[in-house]
Amino acid sequence: MTTNDFRVSGLNRIFKEEDLLEIGQNHVRVLGILSYFATSLFDKSSTEEVLWDITENCISQLGLEDCVVYLLDKKQEKLIQKATFGNKNLGKRSIYNPIVIPYGKGIVGTVAMTGKPLKIGDVRLDKRYILDDMQRQSELAVPIFLDGKVIGVIDSEHSETAFYTDHHLYLFELIAELTAKKLRHILNRNKTPFTNDNVYYRQFLHLIGEEKLYRDEQLSLNDVANRLHISANYLSQLVNVLGKTSFPELINRFRIEEAARCLRHRDFAHYTVESIGYEVGFRSRSSFYSAFRKQTGMSPAQWRKTSSS
Repeated sequence: MTTNDFRVSGLNRIFKEEDLLEIGQNHVRVLGILSYFATSLFDKSSTEEVLWDITENCISQLGLEDCVVYLLDKKQEKLIQKATFGNKNLGKRSIYNPIVIPYGKGIVGTVAMTGKPLKIGDVRLDKRYILDDMQRQSELAVPIFLDGKVIGVIDSEHSETAFYTDHHLYLFELIAELTAKKLRHILNRNKTPFTNDNVYYRQFLHLIGEEKLYRDEQLSLNDVANRLHISANYLSQLVNVLGKTSFPELINRFRIEEAARCLRHRDFAHYTVESIGYEVGFRSRSSFYSAFRKQTGMSPAQWRKTSSS
């Protein structure tokens, strides 16, 4: 099973099959982005956390300059900026000079009213454009639906004319759908438990076992999460819950299992104990001995002797 097969399997639990049909030739990049978004949202428990996470990831994963999420206040007929990343982000999840857009006005307000996305190549030619923090040239806005009704808009502006492509639009629509699904979970107070058939955990074990990433002495949680295109926090939780241990402990478990095999195999009889420790990924003799004794109850040297006795 390939890495992409694992990602498709995981995302099929979130999106309908037809939602993913347009991925086409960009499928590797798209699957990676969607997997990251989905896993990053996993442990978010409030609307605020979800919206801020979405804007931050839109910037970091899609390489955008600006991203704002608006929520619709139906009673007051206006759209309110709830999360942003870019120039308006003051840090600590605070928005500089947040603006309010009347329902049906501007590009964002029009999207909220019609329920249809807008991709504007040159906002200077569109009379609906409402200036926010600075003049930009192009804009992309997609609606967020919940129970068939528009509840908000994800909006992005860029300094380049005609920056946004149909690919951006497709991704934004999937991200809006993912946002709505997560908000629905929060409203229903649903919690998605980790299960042993979790596709990302299976992918993690497959990757570690098949490619033997544990042999890299510099290997970190972030390294593996990046390879899997999921958030580091999500991977850490997976290992803690399903592996019933920490990430470093699990990696050491793989290292010790290989070291134990090598110590008793005649092909490695001419290797020193320490060199085998380095071979499987340990940085020092002391860390190898400590981890080996903890897992097997004896030192590497004692383990090797038992094979010849």
